[in-house]
Amino acid sequence: MTSLSFSTLPLSRATLDNLDTLGYQAMTPVQAQALPQVLEGRDLIVQAKTGSGKTAAFGLGIVHRLDPALFAIQALVLCPTRELAEQVAQELRRLARALGNIKIVTLCGGSPIRPQAESLKFGAHIAVGTPGRLMDHIERKTVDLSAVHTLVLDEADRMLDMGFYDDVAKIVKACPAKRQTLLFSATYADDIRKASARFLSKPAEIKMESVHDASRIEQRFYEIDADRRHALVAQLLEHFRPESTLAFCNTKAQCRELSEYLEARGFSALALHGDLEQRDREDVLVQFANRSCSVLVATDVAARGLDIDGLDAVINVEITPDPEVHIHRIGRTGRGEEKGLAVSLCAPHEIRWANQIEQYQGQAIVWANPKALKPAPGGRLRAPMVTLCIQGGKKDKLRPGDILGALTKDAGFAGNQIGKINIFEFVSFVALERSIAKQAFARLSAGNIKGRRFKMRFMAEV
Repeated sequence: MTSLSFSTLPLSRATLDNLDTLGYQAMTPVQAQALPQVLEGRDLIVQAKTGSGKTAAFGLGIVHRLDPALFAIQALVLCPTRELAEQVAQELRRLARALGNIKIVTLCGGSPIRPQAESLKFGAHIAVGTPGRLMDHIERKTVDLSAVHTLVLDEADRMLDMGFYDDVAKIVKACPAKRQTLLFSATYADDIRKASARFLSKPAEIKMESVHDASRIEQRFYEIDADRRHALVAQLLEHFRPESTLAFCNTKAQCRELSEYLEARGFSALALHGDLEQRDREDVLVQFANRSCSVLVATDVAARGLDIDGLDAVINVEITPDPEVHIHRIGRTGRGEEKGLAVSLCAPHEIRWANQIEQYQGQAIVWANPKALKPAPGGRLRAPMVTLCIQGGKKDKLRPGDILGALTKDAGFAGNQIGKINIFEFVSFVALERSIAKQAFARLSAGNIKGRRFKMRFMAEV
């Protein structure tokens, strides 16, 4: 049996103390299987779902081999989206804290390239980026990958889905041939196996069990007529009243139609699909993550890489024909020690897919009666928070503490009335309790943040 204690690994005392400070009590199953081999320097292919602790599985390997005195990019992490790259960079900064002043750069589209190039002139230890922007830097000769000893391909299946294979191949070629390559993927179909073969050398393979603990996730299936889907989603929300719901659709069109249907009925709903521009995608994700939007309606491709804390429910608006995708969908609720609810709507033509899921899970499906769904008391179901967008960000030297101070010390609101604060290059977002939103807007507009006045607007109707 694999030991789950980090102290069994050949990590430095400083790193172990840092893990203790960060609240890492024991290794997750993927960390327990992957880390010993990562630390040995082996190439790895790891199939594991989002939320399994995979970032620390490769992050601790990177930190272990890092030479703080060498100001050159020693590790490169490729991610399919900007949000995932930002999440990974943030986690790596936490893991590398024990080493002192480690510079981690994020190289992603959606931000001006010139400041990134200027920052790279002064060197960095780790680069985390998206394939498109990395290619821009390689073509401009503003990034040097000649010292990379660890290359991580995170969510490799998603990168292939998005058509990044050629870019990834060119980036891999720009790294030294003698290196460690770690490939992480939620699925590992034959096309990914073939496509990634040229990037790895005699890799070990780790496949995590993808079926979830039934005691943590309550699953219910409802047989419905196809034209009743939207109405039944609204009934489910009124009956269970989850504060945060991820609703999966199989098509972009279904996503748009359902989010519009729910919005028209007074729910705080937003759509996330492949047609959204990067900025619009970020706006949607910020609002959902900070509880300003109660229902996120998404396709599987768009939702990959999301790591949302405290998701109360997942609704499969349409059954997926792939049982493994079903497992990934429902695994976004019931994280850690939390309980979760997963509801699936099944039209007559989808029954065969439900049967495949039942077989794959090795446990009987629980069929529930839609007629038992009654609106719970509590009136209109609205998101508890509202997002205020401030037209100032990192470029204006704004920090979360500046905005929090303006709202608490200057405007007089309690700290627990303020939610998440996200600072981007040119804009910042702050979640406010709905009850204080208009008052907070008025006071901030009339006052200063860090001695300056900024334009601001609400992201949705208050």
